[in-house]
Amino acid sequence: MRVLAVGDVVGQAGCDFLRQKMPLLKKQYQPDFILVNGENSAEGNGILPFSAKQIFDCGADVITTGNHGLRRREINDMMDEQIGLIRPANYHPDAHGAGVYLYDALSYRIGVVNLQGSVFLETYENPFGCIERLLPQIEADIILVDFHAEATSEKLALGYYLDGRVSALWGTHTHVPTADERVYPKGTGYITDLGMTGAVESVLGIEPWQSVETFLGGLPGRYKTPQGPAKLQGAVFTLDSATGLCVDVERVDIR
Repeated sequence: MRVLAVGDVVGQAGCDFLRQKMPLLKKQYQPDFILVNGENSAEGNGILPFSAKQIFDCGADVITTGNHGLRRREINDMMDEQIGLIRPANYHPDAHGAGVYLYDALSYRIGVVNLQGSVFLETYENPFGCIERLLPQIEADIILVDFHAEATSEKLALGYYLDGRVSALWGTHTHVPTADERVYPKGTGYITDLGMTGAVESVLGIEPWQSVETFLGGLPGRYKTPQGPAKLQGAVFTLDSATGLCVDVERVDIR
């Protein structure tokens, strides 16, 4: 089976390009399951019911998030509905929503886990301890992990830690695709970062001048997403449905 994972959708530009290109991706890769990270899909940052609906309407089976997942209060009720919109499992236990989602297909069950890194991010529970606690509770044939983290070393280390115990693990958050897609020795598919879906002429999806001004010491403002050409980035993981392990990983980059 094929799993399509799409990198962080940023703003309306990202939502629009996802909607435009998803039919092409479905035709080319014929994915059996689609995951999209949508934590920056609302203008400014965070995710809103409107942007989540747009992503689901594009064909996403599950939407993962990250450190901005609950930034907008409007999303709280939708998080609580348990419809495939999840936030990192190592958020505070009283936070809205859940960090694991179980998806039942005709002949198999997929477990999706969303985690957040502990390096340079405010995390309630260590991601290594969190996933160790969760794995025995996840009754699924295939387990997929979106690790929303800053440090590449932390992502690589978690990949080795979970090798052979999950079907695939990919990183999100840094919005820059990495060229290290691979299958680990024991069968876990991996890539350090999927990249992003949003404006090409941007700094991680926001107006370049706004980012430059921040580094020059200006006051931070609400993020603005530029207009113009866009890109969609992610990866396709091919899994052995008999074992649940990965046999191939291919990067996706459409501009």
